[in-house]
Amino acid sequence: MDAEILIVAAGRGARAGGGTPKQYRTLAGAAVLTHTIRACLSHAEIRAVRVVIHADDADLYAKAVADIRDDRLMEPVRGGETRSDSVRLGLAVCAGSHVLIHDGARPLIDRADIGGLLSALQDHRAAVLAVPVVDALWNAEDGKATTPQPRDHLWRAQTPQAFALKDIVDAHNATTVPMADDVETARAFGIAVEIVQGSDTNIKITRVEDFALAEKLMGKTVDIRTGNGFDVHKFGPGDHVTLNGVDIPFDRGLVGHSDADVAMHTLTDAIFGALAEGDIGQWFPPSDPQWKGAASDIFLRKAVERTTERGFQISHLDCTIICEMPKIGPHTQAMRDKLAQITGVAVDRISVKATTTETLGFTGRGEGIAALATATLVKS
Repeated sequence: MDAEILIVAAGRGARAGGGTPKQYRTLAGAAVLTHTIRACLSHAEIRAVRVVIHADDADLYAKAVADIRDDRLMEPVRGGETRSDSVRLGLAVCAGSHVLIHDGARPLIDRADIGGLLSALQDHRAAVLAVPVVDALWNAEDGKATTPQPRDHLWRAQTPQAFALKDIVDAHNATTVPMADDVETARAFGIAVEIVQGSDTNIKITRVEDFALAEKLMGKTVDIRTGNGFDVHKFGPGDHVTLNGVDIPFDRGLVGHSDADVAMHTLTDAIFGALAEGDIGQWFPPSDPQWKGAASDIFLRKAVERTTERGFQISHLDCTIICEMPKIGPHTQAMRDKLAQITGVAVDRISVKATTTETLGFTGRGEGIAALATATLVKS
């Protein structure tokens, strides 16, 4: 799916106090907007992130993104007088088939929620993150509760709110009255909006006390695990080797029951190791003929699937390839890109590097290739 995220960050945020617009105030050591942008870039399937900013905030924005190194972050868009104006101006420069519209003051959106919206867009024209209302609702007069209100079928809308790009552009262009959010705009245009259950931690920073709540949520107990992988494959007949899903021309190939991608095998083992769920041989036995010649991304995707099922996210992957030949350096970026595509992990959280054994041992004698890997998983 060709999806972009449009972050609306042109407001003044007066209710949050502090003088500086809330999206540029410091939260856990960085600007609120910095956290928001990084969270939106965390999903590998997002092709671009665009931020709509106030005309007076160019310097604040430049400081907020100074340490972000990701080519998917586009140049900022100057906003308008109202939020609707800002969204319309941002949509005008979007180029994907779908767009997720997000508030700059929601820094705790996570990759799983973005993935849920992208999945919903496979079958629906629009989708919104929301959480069901569970508290009792009361009307009030003069500070006193008066009459209760039913909460059945009520949901609290969050962002991102996701749409087919053409649909939401047409809806905004047809809108002549103020709307509460982009879902109301879409509904007024006759577009059905699918609800995707969100998370209570995806708060919007609105009041002064929300900063303390956000920092508390960011600092809650985290389960961090690491796993290691190591694998070896010997050379045999062939005209290329496959490493991390990338075919490298060579005068020999690697021998194995599957496609012998020794690097991807080690990453798969590292993830299974972090989960304490055995190794690649237990999940995909070489004695099973169905895995004969199989592409190793099947194995890695299964490890990623198990990670999600266990409630973890992959925070970082590090793979070292050990050989004298072929030369690995020219291909490491292509490998990182391929791994990002398979795992959904951002490229800047994937490391691929190479070394030799200075002609010592079986790799030094050119008999094969070895690889080792470390995976870091996080559950908050």
